[in-house]
Amino acid sequence: MLDGVVLITGIMAAGKSTVAQALAERLPRAAHVRGDVFRRMIVSGRAEYEPGAGPQSDAETQLRLRYRLSAATADAYAQAGFTAVVQDVVLGENLTAYTELVRTRPLYVVVLAPSADAVAQREAGRDKTGYGAWTVGQLDAGLRAGTPRLGLWLDTSELTVDRTVDAVLAGRERARIR
Repeated sequence: MLDGVVLITGIMAAGKSTVAQALAERLPRAAHVRGDVFRRMIVSGRAEYEPGAGPQSDAETQLRLRYRLSAATADAYAQAGFTAVVQDVVLGENLTAYTELVRTRPLYVVVLAPSADAVAQREAGRDKTGYGAWTVGQLDAGLRAGTPRLGLWLDTSELTVDRTVDAVLAGRERARIR
């Protein structure tokens, strides 16, 4: 079984929240830490992270705050005896930086990487819209070209949620980075 902290990442509409919830439900003691909750807690002055946001921008500062808060929350749940299943969009060098924020061991990273076409179909079928200034192609390219190959990468284009969770559990040793 999995214990410690599990980070599930990927681009928007890759299935992160659905898979994270299903994984947490399969574990005996687990908490689902939704990274986007920390973004939405900012009531006024929120700066949405959009293409071209520079390293000194409010959007970048708030993104790093969100990551620090979710990592600390995951650590607190793990310290209390829960497996913390974190889901968020953590791409590029932010993935390495995020893993350094988490103190709990073991730490697992699972990257959901369905094809851009599969993501576009999923996005079209959702009630909520994740894409605004970004395109599926932009985020998919950033994931594949700019994100370090840490942990377990899964092409979930053809997988159901249950089969994806099965693959995560079966690949837990490849997912373990610390």
